[in-house]
Amino acid sequence: MIAPHASKPSLLGVFAHPDDESLLAGGLFARHAAAGARTAVVTTTWAPDSHRAAELADALAALGAGRPRMLGFADARVPESAPGRPRLCDAPFDEAVGLLVGHVREFRPDIVVTHDAYGQLTGHPDHVRTHRLATVAVQAAGLEHLYPDAGAPWQPAALHLATHPHSGVGELGPLLARVGKKLLSVPDGHVTATVDVSAWAGQKWAAIAAHRSEAVRERSLPGILLRLPAEARERILSTEYYTRFDTAPSAPGLAPCPGRVVFPG
Repeated sequence: MIAPHASKPSLLGVFAHPDDESLLAGGLFARHAAAGARTAVVTTTWAPDSHRAAELADALAALGAGRPRMLGFADARVPESAPGRPRLCDAPFDEAVGLLVGHVREFRPDIVVTHDAYGQLTGHPDHVRTHRLATVAVQAAGLEHLYPDAGAPWQPAALHLATHPHSGVGELGPLLARVGKKLLSVPDGHVTATVDVSAWAGQKWAAIAAHRSEAVRERSLPGILLRLPAEARERILSTEYYTRFDTAPSAPGLAPCPGRVVFPG
């Protein structure tokens, strides 16, 4: 069960591209929003005035995750995604961390959810970069002398990495292999939370399908899922996997902290 200190734990997602939030953690966000928790998502690439930002707004509405929050860097493989801005992989790391710290301190989440170290699912360089940015930003957000202009310090209780264990690849691995992609899974022991989101699979799919420009592409995961029978798609979408890292300081008084929070069992 959820064990927050005072209210249901709030979630802030940090993902590379519009659609990552829905594919990797859409069920978790829908589940927490349905329980009354505050939820939001920061997307590190694509311009706020792009067509994918509009699709992201529809997806977040389906998940109950508020408005888009976009850092506005360019996608590593689509430079026109943010005209005049550097690619995320080329942007100064410290600058990008500072922008993300600002969102963490403004939203004040109990839990931050992001990509795993492989850049799950497929190791896209923007996924890997976003994982590294989020990992540093979660620590920096609680330290008052780092990024002092980004708001008052706030220390999330935990960081959760969206991932897939070797045993949980199932039908998804072969589907990606058919279009020349691979799923970078982790040893089963690295997974600390397996979340049944079957009750929210329909809502999760609605959010994925809201990314219309991706759903029409043959090699994209939304496009692959769109062409599947509904039953097969629901099986794939009904379970999510996470690796948890506690981030709150053990000594009292170092930074505001909501206490220990765990996902539902």
